[in-house]
Amino acid sequence: MSLATSIPWSDPARRAAFEAWLAPLAAAQRLDAASLRAASADASFRRYFRIDAADGTRVVMDAPPAQEDSAAFVRVAALLRAGGLRAPQVFDWHEAQGFMLLEDLGERTLLDAVQGLDATAAAPRYRAALESLVRLQVLDAGDAAPAYDAAMLDRELELFPAWYAERHCALALSDTERAGFDRCKRLIVDACLAQPAVLVHRDYHARNLMAGDDPQAPPGVLDFQGAVRGPITYDVVSLLRDAYIEWDEETQLDWAIRWWEQARRAKLPVDADFGRVWRDFEWTGLQRHLKVLGIFARLAHRDGKPGYLADLPRVWRHAHKVATRYQGLGALALLLEKLAGTQRASGYTF
Repeated sequence: MSLATSIPWSDPARRAAFEAWLAPLAAAQRLDAASLRAASADASFRRYFRIDAADGTRVVMDAPPAQEDSAAFVRVAALLRAGGLRAPQVFDWHEAQGFMLLEDLGERTLLDAVQGLDATAAAPRYRAALESLVRLQVLDAGDAAPAYDAAMLDRELELFPAWYAERHCALALSDTERAGFDRCKRLIVDACLAQPAVLVHRDYHARNLMAGDDPQAPPGVLDFQGAVRGPITYDVVSLLRDAYIEWDEETQLDWAIRWWEQARRAKLPVDADFGRVWRDFEWTGLQRHLKVLGIFARLAHRDGKPGYLADLPRVWRHAHKVATRYQGLGALALLLEKLAGTQRASGYTF
């Protein structure tokens, strides 16, 4: 069997290892090796293929171990499935090479399912996603997920000046701008660390949730290998202030309140005052959006994936709205505006 003509491989040795793994597995699992075709790629080094089986289809994951932690994927998948979430079953895993045979949760993402819909029509799918999120948040991660600590939050925020400001916008921060950013960064990190910690998917958004035919059914959950224990509002804001689709703030509030009510019923450690929860939601979102601005710029300029640049304006709007809304973030708002070429007059007060 040779897959060289259908699947591109930059490393002939890795291709040979893949074929040596797949050939006996195809016979044992009744897979049609000739049907292997590209399924998707993501923002990492992982690649996904779809393959026909006697009883449907499976997904094959190629995750080079030098760049990707497949052990985390297997560990978190087991945790989520035990908690009743629709994470894919792992049928086979070549630990040394990072090859995996997975359950196929379908081809349509939540993003696909809600494109072109208004908030009323999309609401059942988002309610189902938020119900699944509460089930995720009540899980005891134990040692399955590391802490989302100050060092990790700080490293992620540093992607913004390094990749978005300096590389993408060609702006080296002045000493004053750098000092202002550092002050804002400390406030953001402190706001994240002050929240109750739960299991955090860390990329719980419309491209990583798989939609079935029933809009009220729990979505499939993918791309969870980066799970951590961290701020309780992190995954909520990832979903409701998505980098890939934008909902008006009234809709965000409505859906966030519904999550908060469910979280309280589930005895999650959310504040009884939703106003405080919403503030945490916004500050946590700001950390995420600054990080995503840096990640999308890095994907374009380092990894040759320019498609993510089209989403930068949406992420910028999310970040800018919060930076202009809260005391202490004025320097960040001005920096964002300078980067966007829309700096306000210096007499503006915060």
